Amino acid sequence: MAAHPRISVEEFREALAHFASGVTIVTAATPDGPHGVTVNAFASLSLDPPLVLVCIERSRYSHAVLEAAGAFAINVLAAGQEALSRFFSSTGRPEGPFAFHGIPHRPGRLGAPLLDGCLAYLECRVTARYPGGDHTIFVAEVVAADVVPGRRPLLYYNRGYHALPEA
Repeated sequence: MAAHPRISVEEFREALAHFASGVTIVTAATPDGPHGVTVNAFASLSLDPPLVLVCIERSRYSHAVLEAAGAFAINVLAAGQEALSRFFSSTGRPEGPFAFHGIPHRPGRLGAPLLDGCLAYLECRVTARYPGGDHTIFVAEVVAADVVPGRRPLLYYNRGYHALPEA
C-alpha cells in the first residue's frame, strides 16, 4: 500500500477555516494576577462526569499558567464581544497585575475570572493532561456552570467573526 502524502500546514488551516466554532476565553488565576487567552479549541467531552477539554499550544505562556493553576474558567463569548477575543489573542497584551485593567470581571468559585457580558460560563478543575502534537489537551471537570439568557453567541468562521441572526 502506498503512503499518502502529508498535507501542508496551509491546506490544513484552509480546511479548518471552514469549520464554524464558538469563541471562548479561558481564564485562570495566577499569583501575579489574572490571565486570559482566546481559545476555539474547546469541546465538551462527557456528561457524566461533566468534562470539557481545551487545547493549548505548549510554547505559549498560557500553557504554563494552566499547568500551574490546576483550574480555569471557560467564558463563552456573546455577539458583540469581538474586541475581547482580539485582545486576549494578542501576543502584545499586558500580563501580571494589569492583565485585566479596564476589563469588567469577577472571580469565580475557583478563583478564575468570569468576564462580564458573556453568554455562558464553565468553571473547571483540571483532571488530566495529554500530549496532542504541539499542544497539550487539558481535560477538566466542570464544577459550576451558568448561562445568561437572551444573548447570542459570537462565532468564528472563515477567518472572521459572525453572529447568528435574530430569531
